[in-house]
Amino acid sequence: MPTRRSFLQTVATLAAFPAIVPASALGAAGRPAPSNRVNCAVIGLGDRGSQHAGALAGMPEAQILAVCDPYRQKAADWKKRVEDHYAKASGSGAYEGCAAYQDFREALARADIDAVFITAPENWHVPMSLAAMRAGKDVYCEKALSLTVAEGRAVCEAVRRHGRVFQVGTQQRSERRFRFACELARNGYLGTVHTVNVSVPGGRSLPVAKPGLAPPDLDYEMWLGPAPWTPYNDSKCTFNWYFISDYCAGWIQSWGVHHIDIALWGQPALMASTFEIEGSAAFPTEGQANTSVSWKVEAQPEKGPRLVFTDDSRGRHGVRFIGDKGWVHVVRGGISAEPEELLEVRLKSADEHLYESRDHVANFLECMKTRRDPVAPVEAGHAATTLTLVADIATRLQRTLTWNWRTERFVNDVAANALLSRALRSPWSL
Repeated sequence: MPTRRSFLQTVATLAAFPAIVPASALGAAGRPAPSNRVNCAVIGLGDRGSQHAGALAGMPEAQILAVCDPYRQKAADWKKRVEDHYAKASGSGAYEGCAAYQDFREALARADIDAVFITAPENWHVPMSLAAMRAGKDVYCEKALSLTVAEGRAVCEAVRRHGRVFQVGTQQRSERRFRFACELARNGYLGTVHTVNVSVPGGRSLPVAKPGLAPPDLDYEMWLGPAPWTPYNDSKCTFNWYFISDYCAGWIQSWGVHHIDIALWGQPALMASTFEIEGSAAFPTEGQANTSVSWKVEAQPEKGPRLVFTDDSRGRHGVRFIGDKGWVHVVRGGISAEPEELLEVRLKSADEHLYESRDHVANFLECMKTRRDPVAPVEAGHAATTLTLVADIATRLQRTLTWNWRTERFVNDVAANALLSRALRSPWSL
């Protein structure tokens, strides 16, 4: 991370920049006053970051003041798109108020930015989140929360130490179907839940990639960040980083965290004490991908339902809570149950009603005003990410492991515990 001296030099440089002109000053009608808007920076402008930038630009309660990406042209393109949008919204035909950066630290140094949206690869999530919170920003961080269990614990502690609002991008918590399925499972409508099946899309292999020179508009050192240095190639700096363990644990983690989060939301007993876990997986045998393509993992808590976590090759994508009186299966875009009458249940006042959010980003922005925890708080994101990482470790070691939620360690297993953290490449640190 930057030294105090370099950070202050950056702040001094930025202080010389011209003041940002709010869109309302340009005649935008129907927008809240600048003092009531959340000023945002979007860090990482790939597929997910572009979605966030587009959504934020259309939200009256938010204002994008900065976009950041190690690809200079990506940042420049989004700066133009944001400014064109605000110019059109203001009716003035002109707007200049969104800065483009290759180095996210320049955005964090600005006192006028309230919140950051972190949509960089997983290896960046925790270092960026920690830096943002130290700079006084609230954080919306995409899933998975962290690349290691140790990193996830560090960000949990920082959220509470700095008193920040932190939303994890497990947006299924803001969809009614998922909330309702969890409420059925938690309130006894399925009877005693004995099994939770979770299935998500499997990973993929990648061909061998020839090393080359990074394009002139890419700050490759910034793209790598805390990951080990490896030569640039045209393949990995795109969507394919998901399947390279320097940047992500694969889709057992990055897709898995969505449905595992719902499993834990619907059955907290899965993380009440300790559980035994075992699994197997298929990994690529050549090429640059080294994360699992397919897997089957089973975990049995001391008290609570059995968890079966697989890739989707068996055609059971989604989360299924199975009890002795029925089951409910939920997936994006659909929910089913047996008996079907379960879908007509109306919760009683005495039932447990889970946190209701209808829009994940809007919930985050509202919580910035109220200072309450959002629907996907950091501890929930950490728990779901942890379980996916523990599952991955079980498939790699191919033996039964015992996980202790209280200590966040494997019981009496030095080799497994060694995989709970990684060194960060200098100068980055936690």
